[in-house]
This record gives sequence, C-alpha cells and structure tokens, in this order.
Amino acid sequence: MERSSVLPRLIRFLGWTGLVLLLFMTLLRLAFFFFFSHQGYELSDLGRAFFMGLRYDLRAVSLVLLVLLLLGSIPSLHPFRRPGIAKGWALFFSLLCLVLVFFYVIDFAHYAYLSQRLNASVLNYLEDTGISAEMVWQSYPVLRLILLMVVATLGLVWVIRWGHRRIQRSSSSITRSKRIWSFVAVFLITGFFVFGRFNQYPLRWSDAFSLGSDYQANLALNPFETFFNTLRYRGKIYDPKKVESSYPVIASYYGLDPQLPFPTDYARRSTPDSVSLRKPNIILVICESFSAYKSSMWKNPLHTTPFFDSISRHGLFFDRCFTPAYGTARGVWATLTGLPDVDIRQTASRNPQAVDQHMIMPQFEGYEKYYFIGGSPSWANIRGLLMNNIPQLHLYEEENLKSPRLDVWGVSDKNLFLEASQILGEEKKPFFAVIQTADNHRPYSIPAEDTDFIRLTPSEDSLNRFGFRDQPGYDMKLKEYNAFRYTDYTFRKFMEAAQRQPYFDNTLFVFIGDHGIAGDVGNMFPAAAWTDNRLANVHVPLLFYAPSLLPASRVSSVCSQVDVMPTIAGITGMPVVNTTLGRDLTRTSEEKAFAFVFDPDYRKIGIVKGNYYYRKEMITGQELMLPVGAATAPAYTEEEKKELAALAEAVYQTAGYLMLNNKKKKSP
Repeated sequence: MERSSVLPRLIRFLGWTGLVLLLFMTLLRLAFFFFFSHQGYELSDLGRAFFMGLRYDLRAVSLVLLVLLLLGSIPSLHPFRRPGIAKGWALFFSLLCLVLVFFYVIDFAHYAYLSQRLNASVLNYLEDTGISAEMVWQSYPVLRLILLMVVATLGLVWVIRWGHRRIQRSSSSITRSKRIWSFVAVFLITGFFVFGRFNQYPLRWSDAFSLGSDYQANLALNPFETFFNTLRYRGKIYDPKKVESSYPVIASYYGLDPQLPFPTDYARRSTPDSVSLRKPNIILVICESFSAYKSSMWKNPLHTTPFFDSISRHGLFFDRCFTPAYGTARGVWATLTGLPDVDIRQTASRNPQAVDQHMIMPQFEGYEKYYFIGGSPSWANIRGLLMNNIPQLHLYEEENLKSPRLDVWGVSDKNLFLEASQILGEEKKPFFAVIQTADNHRPYSIPAEDTDFIRLTPSEDSLNRFGFRDQPGYDMKLKEYNAFRYTDYTFRKFMEAAQRQPYFDNTLFVFIGDHGIAGDVGNMFPAAAWTDNRLANVHVPLLFYAPSLLPASRVSSVCSQVDVMPTIAGITGMPVVNTTLGRDLTRTSEEKAFAFVFDPDYRKIGIVKGNYYYRKEMITGQELMLPVGAATAPAYTEEEKKELAALAEAVYQTAGYLMLNNKKKKSP
C-alpha cells in the first residue's frame, strides 16, 4: 500500500538519517561511560554531561544534514529522482559511516591509553609511521577492531538505506511553497543546532569543562569536537630540545636547581616568613585596555584617571609593569595562570589541550572563589579555563546579574562593580574574587543613567598630543577619551561602595590592566621603544591596595602580569606551590627583575630589563636594544645583549612547554 506524507521525501530522509546517527552517537556515549567509569560516578549523576553531549552530537549531525540538504536541493543530485544518484548517495553514506565508526574506535583506544579524548596530537605519530604502527599492532587487538569497524559500518549503512527504501516507496504531493518552507525550516533548525544555544556566543568545547570534572567533560565531548578544535593547534608551540637547553637560564632567574633532571615541573613552594595579613579577602580587578601612558599616574596632561592616581599613592604601585602580549584573552590567561600566552595561531585559552592548568588561585584554601564578568565568559573559551581549574567557583555573568545590558559586552562596569560588591558583602567566609571590566573598549558605551559623569571635550590637538591620536575623527577620539575617564569613574564608584561593606578593612584590592594600547607616547617615553616598537601596547598599571594593611610605595622595578598571583600569595602569606613563570614581586631582586614580551602578529619576542628593551624578530633574527627610560641610557655590552637574548628564548620556549604540560595535580 502506498503511503503519503505532508513532508518532501528529501526532508524525511534527512530526518531519518539524522535520527540514526544521533542514536548511534548516544549509544557510544553510554558505552564510553560503561567502559571508562572509574571515577565513582553513577549513571544518575551524569545527566548534565549526557545533555551537553547530546548538544555536541546534534551539532555534528546537523553539519552533515546541512550539507546534504544543500546538495539534495539541487535537482540533478536529488536522492529520489534517479537510480544512479541514489547509488551515489549510498556510497556517500558508506564513507560517512566508515569515518564515523573509525573516529570512535580510535577515540576509545586513545582514551584507554592516555585518558584523553581523540585530539589532533595523534597525527604526530604519523611522523614515525613504522614505529607507531608496530606499537599499535602490539598494544591493541587490531584485527578485532577492524572487524568491529566493518560490522558497525555495514549495520549503520543498512539502517539508513532501509529508511531510504521505505521513503522511496511512499508518495507525497507537495506544493512548491511547502517545499520552500520545509527547506527553510530545516535549514534554520539545523543551523541553530550547529550554533548550539540562544546566546551571543556559540556552544564551544570549553563549555564541557564547566561540568565540574575532567571525566564529565570527556564524557560530554565527542571525538569530532576534540579533534577538529585541536587541529589548528597541531603545530609545535615549543622545541623540546630548546626547552631543555634553556632550563639553566630559567633556573637562574627562578631559584630552581639547575642540576635537576629534565623534564621538571618548575615547582617552587612558597613558605612565607610571616603572615602580613590575616586571611584577608582578595579582589583582583582585570581592567580593560588600561594603558599606562594615557593615564594620570604618568602625568598625562589630560588627567584621565585622577581617582586611580589618588589611590595609587596609598598602595603598593608598580609603574614598570608589562603584559606578556596584547589582547584581553592573552591578558586574562597570563593573570590567572602565571604563564605568557605564546600561541601564535589563536590564544592559549582557545586551545583545548591547554585547558588543564595548575594555578595559584585554587590553592587559597578556606576561601570562596568568585569571578564576575559583565558579558559572557564563553568569549575566548575563558569559561573552560575557569571552571576546569577552580573548584566550586561562583561564576557571575550577564545572565546572573540584575542590571540591564549596556552593549555587546553586557552589563556596564559600574553596575558590575556595584553588584559584585553587594554579593561579596554578604559572604561570611574569606573570599578571592576576580572582576573583569569591559567598558573601556569599542563601542565605548557610557550608560545614560550615569548623569553625574561629566563628558569633557578637549581640543583635537590635545587629544592627538596626549595619547588619543589613533582614533579616526574627532568624535571617535572623544569617545575613547571619555570612556577612559569613565573607567576611572567606575573605579571610584566601586571603592566608595566597598568602603560601606564590612569586608573593606580586611581586603587586598589588586588592579592590573589586561593590556595597554599602542600609540604615540609623545615625550613621555623614548619613542624608539614605546611608539615605534609598540612597547606602549603592553605597559599597564599594577596596584596592590590595602590602606590599613599594606604600606604605600611606588616601585620602579620591572615586573610582569604573570607575577600577579604569586605576589598576592606572598603578600597574604598563603603557602602555595608555584609551577608557573610568575614570581613574588616582594621577593624578587632588582638584578633578576624582568618582563617577557611577545608579539604574535609581528612574530617578535623580547625582554624588558633594567634600562633596555631587547627585541628579536623570530623570522629574520634581527635584534634591537632600545632604551626604555632616558634616551641617553648607559651603553650596554655585548654580553648584556646575549644574556637578554638567551632569556627571551628561554622564556618563550618554556612558556610554550608549560602551556601544555603544567597540568593541575589530580586528586587521589
């Protein structure tokens, strides 16, 4: 008996195919749980992981269906109109199912061997094909796995072709308008599943690591998500031989034993002589685009940050602090992990292989951990870095805040500060909170509600001469200038609110710029280093502020963004194990003070130390020694230049190595 339907055959066939593939992938996730359930989890505990996994599987299936929808909509390629085309589709599905099964077989074997889902590093074994093939033959039941692949592939193909035959025998009288509407509906539905959620940012691999454990994240992911997201990072970030040869250089600057065998974890255990503060709270503010030369602390005549200038006089203020690289994602990474981000292709936070990090913040035992951001931490995959490495983190993002959305970056900085202060004011335990700002960034929004913020209109000539030359047009220069001033306004509002809270007197406030801004520094610094070679791009304020607990001082020793966490631990007397390239600034001698600088766009590495900025172009090998203070800096010797060259290379190679090998310590 001939059956009819209100849907076109192509749409029904795609629906059947998608259902078969989705069920198969779900069964394999169940199999993954039963094969690798060694973490004490019951199946009933893992509902969120399975739901997240379903979303990842829907993305993979929807990508396939989108391609098939577009191909099948071409009349000459329609799977139900000519027998020859149907055979072509059958061949396509045979290859598709073979690839699907192959990926899962390799994935299961990979996880059994390394406790990691399949990633692009497996391709490195192709460099030694003979040895790798022999290892696989001796380690795995290869013939049985091949038989399993054949049987599973044939089974999948048979089920899909069975559906094709049933739909072929059915009939449907579909008008042209219904065909168009069904095409649009399927296109939108599959497109949504590819994006993954109703949000500004798509579903990302890092979202799996918000589930609370590595095992749950691995359970949620599928081999396609992990393999293709790591493929772009397959190139070697470091040279193992150079890492090993650089170890003595690193050891001399970080107090390590140069005789230790390599590889080592670079661990230094801090044991403070005395506790200067008693279980103080910590609030670390990562300030968007807080460029040093544009601010008042360096006597900029536009006087953009008078409030911050005033509190910097009452805190421990470092006026020669540099971020390892430009960019918010790289700045957040460096601040939280204590490692320079030296990934050239993307950023370290976006690399699935770098999501596991041994950090200092989680070692603050007895502290509640908070992270506040006005938008979404899914940006740059920061969510995965946070949730995978900081247990029991209280993460507040736009959807958890009461204030209205200001622009693409979410809630305004002022409202973010005020809500964070209120939430922290209700916390009964000691806390370590990070607040990440965003308003000092295009589109330079200032909320209409802040009527007490007065916009100023200096002349265009003044803006050009004192740090705001690079914006196109006077109106845009004014926007950036007032947004910079608005940042200072939000700092004042925050500190006024904090002073009304019970936590204020026992809190260490830390402010660090996520990066600087390149531009014309005028006469404030030597132009060769700061303007021509973009050192202003990475120069930021660093302030440790606790008026009742910490003596005030302005320090001109060179330091780095990676030093923030170790210094917080040192000031608060918290014993930690530091495996990073950050150092406690209160225990770093002037002789060993330096900052590493990396420019992925121009392929440059460098060191700021003493009176000079050493810079090397990685491709050409060209080197420069540029004065960073007075233009008439003391002459340097060739030995000093060689020392900085060796240090730059050592930090670059070691940072790349630690990015992938600084794993957090696993619980027993």
